[in-house]
Amino acid sequence: MHKAKKKFGQNFLVDEQIIADIISAIRPEPEDSMVEIGPGLGALTRPLLKKLKHLHVVEIDRDIIARLENDYPKNKLIIHAGDALEFDLANLPTPLRIVGNLPYNISSPLLFHFAAYAERITDMHFMLQNEVVERMVAEPSTSEYGRLSVMLQYRFHMEKLLDVPPESFRPAPKVDSAIVRMIPLPVSEITVRNEKLLAAIVRTAFGQRRKTLRNTLRSYLDEMDFEKLGINPQLRAENLAVADFIKVANYLDELAQ
Repeated sequence: MHKAKKKFGQNFLVDEQIIADIISAIRPEPEDSMVEIGPGLGALTRPLLKKLKHLHVVEIDRDIIARLENDYPKNKLIIHAGDALEFDLANLPTPLRIVGNLPYNISSPLLFHFAAYAERITDMHFMLQNEVVERMVAEPSTSEYGRLSVMLQYRFHMEKLLDVPPESFRPAPKVDSAIVRMIPLPVSEITVRNEKLLAAIVRTAFGQRRKTLRNTLRSYLDEMDFEKLGINPQLRAENLAVADFIKVANYLDELAQ
């Protein structure tokens, strides 16, 4: 019996109904190029391989890798040993589909890592801490809306699919979980001209979220700039829609030309 390792943030999914619901949501097709992040004890790996011709997995735990090598033929399960944060998805065939029960302690960095490959991806289905999923799909002017919301929503359509209670895992985590679907927006719909500038503005604006934009963005915008943009400087970052942040970034990018 494999003992969950805290350093890898391991909680293994054991609820058969939830597993069936996740597979149903993913709808794997035989020819799909799919990669599973952190297969663990194979809760999703087994049912995925019943539908797929082969599956790529990324796993850091050597003990689990040994189990996977023992349990599955090499031509069906292609194992990539290592840290998912450092894994280069460009090495896998496209269009790529990504699934996984992400370690909750590094979920945000992983999401941004995968987002960098958006043009190669068809969709992503992840199990995450419910609180993170709520932040991902949050609307402006809510307490959950923040940097994660803006920096994912400008690039992906996202939808919360399922709630997953702690008792669905062994060991049971101290938090509720949820399944989220992420679909990259077509390149034609992405209007940001300078993504690094957008990231910097969003990080600065939400860095002190109780302060007004006049204060948080004073190194970027003066009163005249706010007026030209039609944005009230008395608002806070959480009050701006994703489109507003894009408008600010594109405005500043144009000024810099």
